[in-house]
Amino acid sequence: MAMTDETTQAMETDSGIYPPEQAQAEAQPADASADAQPADGNAHGDWTGQWIDYPGEADGPEHTVVGTMKALAQLESPQLGNRRDILVYLPPSYNRSQRRYPVIYMHDGQNLFDRATSFGEEWEVDQTLEAASRDGLEAIVVGIPNLGPERLNEYSPWRDRKHDQGGKGNAYLDWIVQTLKPLIDRDFRTMPGRASTGIAGSSMGGLISLYAFFRHPDVFGFAGVMSPALWFAGHSIYPYIKDRPFVPGRLYLDVGTSEGSEELHDVRRLKELLTQKGYKTGHDLLYVVEMGGQHNERAWARRLRRELHFLLGIPQQTTPQPRRTDLL
Repeated sequence: MAMTDETTQAMETDSGIYPPEQAQAEAQPADASADAQPADGNAHGDWTGQWIDYPGEADGPEHTVVGTMKALAQLESPQLGNRRDILVYLPPSYNRSQRRYPVIYMHDGQNLFDRATSFGEEWEVDQTLEAASRDGLEAIVVGIPNLGPERLNEYSPWRDRKHDQGGKGNAYLDWIVQTLKPLIDRDFRTMPGRASTGIAGSSMGGLISLYAFFRHPDVFGFAGVMSPALWFAGHSIYPYIKDRPFVPGRLYLDVGTSEGSEELHDVRRLKELLTQKGYKTGHDLLYVVEMGGQHNERAWARRLRRELHFLLGIPQQTTPQPRRTDLL
């Protein structure tokens, strides 16, 4: 399918259920904190320190997880001095084969799979991948929950003076690269090379994913950057990317038209910067602008399947829903 510089999709407009990034630290639910209980409501002591089956649909109507999910309680971060639960989605064929799979590390893990733990809506990563498996798209997804008040600190390597947060992004990525990834590669049948290892997120999670792609080019071969918070720390991401060498791989970048004029301008500026560095639309860069898309999980869930097909290089065979595609 032909790619355009900007692809606009006529999709439903959602109500604003996701708060602005400026208020996110205060708006995080209590169960997003470092000492929160796991999704099933039991104390962490009930999680044995080993990978266990995550509660699914059969474990109560409040859970919306489908497919095979594993959970590990309170993995320590020597780099950050904290702990958090880890969630892993396994593809449908995982238990029926000896195949190895690409891995995508995704931020804001409590919002990815289960409405019972999400802030408002969920990304429906598990439902999306279960459906995409029919097109041959299968991947392991590692969900990394944020720690509430530490979210802005960990999702940026730079300090934002206005919000007095940020600056722990390098330590956060070091934890993923040095502690979490070796654990995932040890315990699951992964394809550990950079070409099969990606990182993805939205908003501040999109910012740290973009930064990680250029900070650790030996580890991450692709990155999903959805509605990135490029404004954080005075737009420090722009000079950083400009000064970094070209990194081979795939970048997915998107934004919704209802996210505001400043967000649209920032993302278009990033797209132009990436183009100047040598990334070519439809080849190693996919840039999507969704008509009516807002800054929330429902919008990101709508765009997720297209993102994953592009990043993993797997053509989407299913007939897409009718939409209008125009150049902006």
